Amino acid sequence: MKIGLVSSLSRPGGNATGVSLMTSTPETKRLGILQEVVPSAVVVGVLINPRYQEAQTQLSELQGAARSLGRTIPALQASNESDIDAAFATLVKERAGALIVTADPFLLGPRDRIVRLAAAHAVPTIYFSREFVQAGGLMSYGANIATGYRQVGVYTGRILRGEKPADLPVVVVGFGG
Repeated sequence: MKIGLVSSLSRPGGNATGVSLMTSTPETKRLGILQEVVPSAVVVGVLINPRYQEAQTQLSELQGAARSLGRTIPALQASNESDIDAAFATLVKERAGALIVTADPFLLGPRDRIVRLAAAHAVPTIYFSREFVQAGGLMSYGANIATGYRQVGVYTGRILRGEKPADLPVVVVGFGG
């Protein structure tokens, strides 16, 4: 909806429908969960890809939420794999007591490396996808990507059988750890 592909989630209109993972939306929820798990973390690093279209929104929301909680949120920028090591060096320099890995398709790729670095620096980290936890990460809160893929298949079948995309509401895949 935000970028104008559909007029509403319930009635997309035109010739469009789909599945939304809405992975970027719960960044502040991830901060809240992390605060419950690591209440002593005054500095919470945020690993973010500045080239991601939602990056500025993610960072603004997190910084606002952090201020209200009395936390500092240094942005650790990584838009390519070589930036990841530098981001963790900054994390250590800032003495962050915890880390949020923001939702971004790029950051999912080097997840094994990110998880290893978080463990090596003993920084409790919350991720946007369970794939990080499956790689050994501490915890995640985000949309179930496999459920989203299944729903795409279901919708494809319905459309191939003659249903009109405009009549199918956009499915928002649920969140969980």
